[in-house]
Amino acid sequence: MDFVRRSICLQPRRPRPLTTGALSGLLLFLFAHAAVPAAAGDTLERGSAYMGIGVQAHEGGPGTPDAVPSDGRTGQPEGVDVSSYQGKVAWATLWSSGVKWAYTKATEGTSYRNPSHSQQYDGAYAVGMIRGSYHFATPDTTGGAAQADYFVDHGGAWSKDGRTLPGVLDIEWNPYGDSCYGRSKSAMVTWIRDFLDRYKSRTGRDAVIYTSTSWWTQCTGNYSGFGSTNPLWVARYASTAGTLPAGWSVYTMWQYTSTGPTVGDHDRFNGGSTELGKLAAG
Repeated sequence: MDFVRRSICLQPRRPRPLTTGALSGLLLFLFAHAAVPAAAGDTLERGSAYMGIGVQAHEGGPGTPDAVPSDGRTGQPEGVDVSSYQGKVAWATLWSSGVKWAYTKATEGTSYRNPSHSQQYDGAYAVGMIRGSYHFATPDTTGGAAQADYFVDHGGAWSKDGRTLPGVLDIEWNPYGDSCYGRSKSAMVTWIRDFLDRYKSRTGRDAVIYTSTSWWTQCTGNYSGFGSTNPLWVARYASTAGTLPAGWSVYTMWQYTSTGPTVGDHDRFNGGSTELGKLAAG
């Protein structure tokens, strides 16, 4: 009998079914700890940045939809910008909705290449769009000239086919750490100049600068020396582009929302289709 009693005592207990309250608590715990996309300020993996990530974090959350009446932008070609985050893009849908140009992230620093770049870049071209590539700058990792070389060698080159836009330097709030990448204002200007000079020497084109006025003011001291040569792509999620960085009296492109249809980031070209074609043709 003692053996029987000991055997019974050693039998594993069956788990009791969870009560409704306990089950609810477990689900809340799991949801709270589920993996979510990282935002600027979280610990991000290098290469995961995209155009506007810092603007969203520092200047107004996810971005507000366009509030400009449609009759106020008649004739201004609509554009989009994409990265690996969007994966396979519905280019035909965007084209049918009126999107006429697109930029795809090609590189970041000197070690990251967008695995979806070719698919996205060629897909935009296939439906009839004018397309281009952009580079996400990380001035805290390598020099400007080195990053320009990496960009040109991996998707950022320009071709005179009338359908390819000049490359873009995406220089904005650092999603990985210090807002100005640990550089002084003068050192940041030098880094940007090194990138732009090398890009032009490699392609014959002046690169477009994508930035926001607040970042440019804080991290370059509102430097005015690039406005006469490099087109400006300004980021501001509002009904107007607002005050521009020093040196530019007009913008060439404006990223006005990160919550647009089909893909979030939508942009406007400051001109007509003829002017957009001229920018591509050089």
